[in-house]
Amino acid sequence: MDPALNPSHQQDVRIGVIGGSGLYDMTALKDREEVRVTTPFGEPSAPYIVGTLNDRRVAFLARHGQGHRLMPSELNFRANVFGFKMLGVEWLLSASAVGSLQEAYRPLDIVVPDQFLDRTRGRISTFFGGGIVAHVGFAHPFCAVLSDIAADAADLAQARVHRGGTYVCMEGPQFSTLAESTLYRSWGMDIVGMTNLQEAKLAREAEICYTTLALVTDYDCWHEGHDDVTVEMIIATLTQNAVTAQQVVANAVARLPVERVCACASALGSAIITRPDMIPSGLKQDLAPLIGKYVPAE
Repeated sequence: MDPALNPSHQQDVRIGVIGGSGLYDMTALKDREEVRVTTPFGEPSAPYIVGTLNDRRVAFLARHGQGHRLMPSELNFRANVFGFKMLGVEWLLSASAVGSLQEAYRPLDIVVPDQFLDRTRGRISTFFGGGIVAHVGFAHPFCAVLSDIAADAADLAQARVHRGGTYVCMEGPQFSTLAESTLYRSWGMDIVGMTNLQEAKLAREAEICYTTLALVTDYDCWHEGHDDVTVEMIIATLTQNAVTAQQVVANAVARLPVERVCACASALGSAIITRPDMIPSGLKQDLAPLIGKYVPAE
């Protein structure tokens, strides 16, 4: 989608939702339309479903594609996040299935984490390169403002919610070995999943506020009785998780927009280190939605 050719989709869609395993649609979205976006990084996982939720315009994306066709390692994270940026999104809520590494985080609980540990390999996690270099701050990888809104929304939905915690992002698609699961616990990690780290890094580069609703499906393999995690076990809780997640998202959307005083909104302000005159003109054009206010196109 060329933004210039579709001005109706610009600026009015300020809230984005990424649905993970089990959350393949937002049934409460009204006035729905399918929006296909082409980015400089290729095609997103699926068309965006743009509609109205609690009187706000929202764009929904099924992370793993229609019919859950894409593995975590196959996801085009750059296209997914860039597409939201092209639509005008400023707040991005992600819902993801995770395994619990702590007894206190039970299946059907929701965790709103505040940290990451990266155990992925070779995934592309930046929009930059090829003639432009930027280093954004990532000490605090989730937007604290949006995380508070998400956790409050979970409380309102009467979900059992945990505020804070570290999300181990592993490569997959296999589940953890017992040795890995035990190691993560010894490090004090809280939950384990396969998708959210790259989204968070790219959202920060895109100056989009990002947080995660981590939906606990199982205890991972460290727990007695869960030493053989299977898809069947996970699917058994996904339907209940999806219902809760949709209510939480709706509650959060009702509280948005808010004034963007967080660091997310200006993350690129001092991050681009390449001299503007040395950045290829084609790259300036491709990245205009990200860098246009800092590096004008020629």
